[in-house]
Amino acid sequence: MTDVVATNETILVVGGGISGMTAALEAAECGKDVVLVEKNPSLGGRVNQLYKYFPKLCHPTCGMEINLRRLRANKRIRVLTLSEVKTITGKPGDYTATITISPRYVNENCTACGECEKAVSTEITNPYNYGMDKTKAAYLPFAMAYPPRYVIDPSLIGTPEAEKAKAACKYDAIDLGMKEETINFKVGAVVWATGWKPYDAAKIQPYGYDRYPNVITSVEFERLMDPFGPTGGKLVRPSDGKEAKNVAFIQCAGSRDRNHLKHCSRICCMASLKQSTYVREKYADDANVSIYYIDIRAIDRFEDFYKKIQADPKVKFIKSKVANITVDKEGNPILHGVDTEGYHRYDNSHDLVVLAIGMEPSVDASRIMPGVKADASGFIDIHATTEAVFGAGCASNALDVNRSVQSATAGALRAIQVINRVSRAEA
Repeated sequence: MTDVVATNETILVVGGGISGMTAALEAAECGKDVVLVEKNPSLGGRVNQLYKYFPKLCHPTCGMEINLRRLRANKRIRVLTLSEVKTITGKPGDYTATITISPRYVNENCTACGECEKAVSTEITNPYNYGMDKTKAAYLPFAMAYPPRYVIDPSLIGTPEAEKAKAACKYDAIDLGMKEETINFKVGAVVWATGWKPYDAAKIQPYGYDRYPNVITSVEFERLMDPFGPTGGKLVRPSDGKEAKNVAFIQCAGSRDRNHLKHCSRICCMASLKQSTYVREKYADDANVSIYYIDIRAIDRFEDFYKKIQADPKVKFIKSKVANITVDKEGNPILHGVDTEGYHRYDNSHDLVVLAIGMEPSVDASRIMPGVKADASGFIDIHATTEAVFGAGCASNALDVNRSVQSATAGALRAIQVINRVSRAEA
C-alpha cells in the first residue's frame, strides 16, 4: 500500500508537467510539504515532447534536467505517478483528497536496465510520439523519464510475455500482482496544473486530417523532427517516406473559430515560426516554407524572431484562412483559398501540411469540484472560484512555456498564503 503522510498544511499539486513541477518546487523550497500527483508514468508533460523551445531554439532537456535535480534534492515533495484525483472535498484549509493509483507493475527496485524490454516482443502505440510509431509493452516512457523506472503495459498482464519480462529482471523489480489503489489524505490548498491537450484536428473536416496522411498537427511535427522521434529526426512524409521539402503551415487550426475554439491559443504563431527553421535546418536552400495566416501574434521579445523569419527568402507568408484541402494522385496536399492581400484564388500543392493546432485545457475546470469555476473555454476562472484551488500554467489559460512557469509560481504563492493562514489559526 502507498502511504502518504499529509496534513491540512500540505499543498496538493495536480499535474506533473512543467507548471506542476514548478509549483511544487516553489512551494517546497519555501518550506511547505507538497504531494505532486501525475496521471502519466513520468513527470515532464508536453515540454518533454518538444524538439526545441522558441525563440532561442534550445532543447528542453536542459531546463528539465535542472528541475529534476531540484526535485530529487527536496525531501518535502512526495511524487505519485500513474495517479489521478477522483474527488476533493472539504473547505479551504481543510480538504480531503481521494487519489487512485494505477499499477505500474514495476517497483522501486528498477534500475532501468532494459532487460524486461528486450525479453518481450509485444508492441503498443507510443504515446510519447503521439501514436506515430510503436514501443515495446515493457517500456521506459522516454530517455529522461522521472521516476527512471520501466512500465509494464496492462495488456501484457496474464500473458506469457509478462512472465518473460519478470524472468528477465535481475533485481526482482517486476511485480505482476500490483493492483489499483485508492488513498485519502488531508491537504490545505490545491494547485491545479493539469495542462492542455491539442484540439482534435479531425473535427476540422475541410482539412482532412483523418483522411490525408500528409496532413499532420504541429505537435506531431515536433516529434517528427526530434532525433528520438518516430523517424529519427528525418523530415519525411507519413504516406511514402518521401522527403518533405515543401512544407505548409496553417495557422489558427481550430483556434479563433466559433465552430471550434473561440480563444486564441497563443503558442501557434510562434510554434510555426520556430518549426519553419526546422525545415530550413534539414534542407537549407532546397527548402520551401509557406505560412498561411490570419495575423501573426508575436509580441514582446518574440517580435525580433518573427522579423528574422520574415527576412528568410525561403519562407513565404500568405495572408489567408485556408478554405479546404484536397490531395492529388501522388498524395500531395493541395490547399485552396483566397489570398486576402490581392484577393486572388490559389490552389497550392505541398509535400506536407502542418496544422498549428489549437490548445484547450486537459480538464474542464467546472468538473474539478463545486466552487471551482470555468471560463468560456474551460480554463480555471480565478475571479469566480471560491475554493482554495489555484490554476497554474495551461489549466489557467492558453500560455507558452515561459508564461506557464510564471503562472505556476503565482499559483504556488496563493496556495502558500492559504497554508500560512491555517498555521496562524492553529498556533
